Amino acid sequence: MGGHSAGEVASQKSIEYSCGFIRGAPTDEVYSPDEILSLLTKATIYANKSVNDHAADNSDFQGMGTTFSACTILGNTLAVSHVGDSRIYTISPGQITQITADHAYVEEMVAAGHLTPEQAKTHPKRNQLTRSLGYEPEVIPDGNFYDLTNVHSILLCTDGLNNMIMDEEILTLVSQNTPTSDRAQALVDAANKQGGVDNISVIIIDVKGEAH
Repeated sequence: MGGHSAGEVASQKSIEYSCGFIRGAPTDEVYSPDEILSLLTKATIYANKSVNDHAADNSDFQGMGTTFSACTILGNTLAVSHVGDSRIYTISPGQITQITADHAYVEEMVAAGHLTPEQAKTHPKRNQLTRSLGYEPEVIPDGNFYDLTNVHSILLCTDGLNNMIMDEEILTLVSQNTPTSDRAQALVDAANKQGGVDNISVIIIDVKGEAH
């Protein structure tokens, strides 16, 4: 989280703790989609508590937190666990769809009809999160399934990308017929060209035919 101490530590620890939780799950069981989604969200909750405990034990890290978005593909379905204002998009031919909700003050005001999207862009509280990982002892992540029919790519990104370039440009760059690493770099370059005022993280997952 920008403006908070040790945000990069919270980010790294969230990956470490959540992946460790998932790796600790029994490997000799057959998991249903609902059980896999539950495992993903429980890993997020575990990471939140662990990051918060880590901050409590280290005075230099108090108040640290991070946004967190994770997903896994189950057949032709995407399972998602999400906290904060990083985003996950699905990319279809000619269409980009944001499938996660921003846990941010202005976005919730827009959803409630109290602000327009244009007003939100310049609102003094536009960077204020209403939910994050690690800042509080408990958090409730959004956990949902999404259909991947007709989806050719999945994009995970921090707001350092989508605050700099429009969805239409993201769609164009992700839809290029080039390796995922080249398209991810093109997104980062485009955001930096527009100012690059925040850290930019980008992951692209291509879905070939039926997802696996």
